[in-house]
Amino acid sequence: MSAHTPAHGGSAGTTYDRPLADDLAQSTGRAINQAYGLLKFTFTIAPIIVGLDKFFDKLVNWDHYLSGFVSRLVGGHDHQFMMAVGVVEIVAGIGVALKPRIFAYVVAAWLWGIIINLLLMPGYFDIALRDFGLSLAALALGRLSSHVHAHAHTH
Repeated sequence: MSAHTPAHGGSAGTTYDRPLADDLAQSTGRAINQAYGLLKFTFTIAPIIVGLDKFFDKLVNWDHYLSGFVSRLVGGHDHQFMMAVGVVEIVAGIGVALKPRIFAYVVAAWLWGIIINLLLMPGYFDIALRDFGLSLAALALGRLSSHVHAHAHTH
């Protein structure tokens, strides 16, 4: 059968080959699943690691990332506040592992809060931009999660 004739019952004028379309669908499905897996892994592990580090300050002194405005809001209890932040981040990471369709959006919103805090401080705009990129990746995880879970129930 030539590439200009319908394959397997296509309508007149259709120029596709069903096996090629199936290969493309399988390849796309694999790519979606791989992207989903990478993002789910990242947004499970990273929040847990940085959340735990809020208690140990091995990666960085997290208190330095708190704007003066937020520090005043928490009455100067910066370290205690950052430990509470750590608990939220650990819960968010576990949530992504268990319910990524919900917690991917929680992580994105959490990152926007961090971005706002960073924008209130001079010298942290680069980190705010990085976190904006991470928030977009979290939104992508949410979208992919809906797709992956919808198709998992149909097979």
